[in-house]
Amino acid sequence: MKRIPQTTRRVWVLSELYYPEQSATGYYVTGVAEALANDFDVRVLCAQPTYAARGTKAPQREVRRGVTIYRCLATTFNKDRLAFRFVNLLTISLSILLCGLFRIRTGDIVFVVTNPPTLPFVASLICKFRNCALVLRIEDVYPEALVAAGFTRRDSLLVKAINVLHRWLYRKAAAVIVLGHDMKALVERKAVASKGGNSTNKLSVIPNWADVEDIRPLPREGNPLLRRLGLEGKFVLQYSGNMGRTHDIEILVEAATLLRSVEDIHFLFIGSGAKAPSLYRAKASRKLANMTILPPLDRTELLVSLNACDVAVISFVSDMAGVSVPSRMYNVFAAGKPILAISDKESEIGRVIEETQLGWVIAPGDLIGLQKAILHVFENRNLLSAFSDKAHSFVQRDYTYASVTERYKQLIRNVSNNHLVQQE
Repeated sequence: MKRIPQTTRRVWVLSELYYPEQSATGYYVTGVAEALANDFDVRVLCAQPTYAARGTKAPQREVRRGVTIYRCLATTFNKDRLAFRFVNLLTISLSILLCGLFRIRTGDIVFVVTNPPTLPFVASLICKFRNCALVLRIEDVYPEALVAAGFTRRDSLLVKAINVLHRWLYRKAAAVIVLGHDMKALVERKAVASKGGNSTNKLSVIPNWADVEDIRPLPREGNPLLRRLGLEGKFVLQYSGNMGRTHDIEILVEAATLLRSVEDIHFLFIGSGAKAPSLYRAKASRKLANMTILPPLDRTELLVSLNACDVAVISFVSDMAGVSVPSRMYNVFAAGKPILAISDKESEIGRVIEETQLGWVIAPGDLIGLQKAILHVFENRNLLSAFSDKAHSFVQRDYTYASVTERYKQLIRNVSNNHLVQQE
C-alpha cells in the first residue's frame, strides 16, 4: 500500500456525488480525488447515490484506490422532483456539516464542489472553525443557473442575496476552479464587484478530461446500438446526457417535427432528467417516428453509444454562457464526432467549436437556423469523416486525464504551501 509522508496535509473532498455515482459530477470528482491520492492523504465526505446510481447502497466507509470514503446519512429521494430535491439538499448539507466538524482537523485542505449549491457554504463554515484552506470547484454558477432554469427573475431579491453570498464565498476561498474560459469571465465579473477586493487572482481554469483511453472513433458500420435500434441506414443526430431544465430539449422536438418528412434523418435521445417526461409525451402525442428515446446507458457503453451517430447535439437554453460547461463535449470529440451546439457563441462550447472548426453553433431559440444547419450537414454527410481524426487528436493533446489532474495536484500543492506559510 502507498505510504503518505507524515508531513503531507490531508485533503478532504466534499461532494454529494461520488463513486459509485457515475453522473458527470460524481465521475469527475472521483477521478480528481483518486489522482490526488497519489500525492496526498485524500478523504471524501459524500452521500449515498442520488442520481444515475440511486438505489445503490454503498458502504458507509470504504477505501478505494487510495481514497478513504465516508458516506454521510441523508435522504436519497428522486432528484427530478423539486420538492424531493430540496429535501435531499438540506439533509445532505446538514449531514456533511456534522461529519465534517467531527472529522476534519486544523490545517486540512477542503476541496468542495457546487453540488448541491449549499455545500460550499457548509465547507466554508467548517474551514472557519477548523482553520482550513478552502478550494472551490464551480460546476454551475449561481444564481445565474437558477435564472436560466426559470426558477427566479434576474432582478429578484433572491438573486441579489445569492450574489452577495457567493461574492463572500469567493473572498474566503484559497482557490477557485472553473471549468471554462466563459465561466472564468463570469466569475471574474462577480468577484470584482465584491466589496473587499478583487478575488480574480484565485481563479484557475481546469477543464474536465476526455476518456481517450476508453473512447475512440469506431466505424459506423456494424455499430451494435444502431443495429439494435434499426438505424444503420439513417442519418442520426444524437443527444446524450442530462435532460435538465437548462437544456433546450424543446427546440429539438420542434426540429424533429419540422423534419419528419425527411425519412433518413433520425433523432436519438439517450439520458434522463427533469425534461425527459415531456420528451416522451411529445414523441407520443406528435407520433414522431423519427425519434428514439433511451434511458441513460452505463459509462462502460460510451464507446459504442457515442459512436452510434453521425453528429452529436448539445443544446442549452439562452443565457447559459459562463454558467455551465458541458463535460460530454470532450468525450464526443474523443469519439471523433462533430458537435451541433445550440448555445451562445461566447460560451465555452461555442469558443471551442469556433477555434477547432469541429462543428456548428446555432443561437438558442433559432429553430429555423437549426433546421437549415441539420439539412446542410445531412446533404453534405459524405464530408463528416474528415472530422474523426482531427477531433480525437484535439482531446488527446489538451484534455487527457493525466494532464488535467496534474493541474489539480499543482494547485493543491500551492494552496498547501501558502496555508503553511500563513500559519507560521
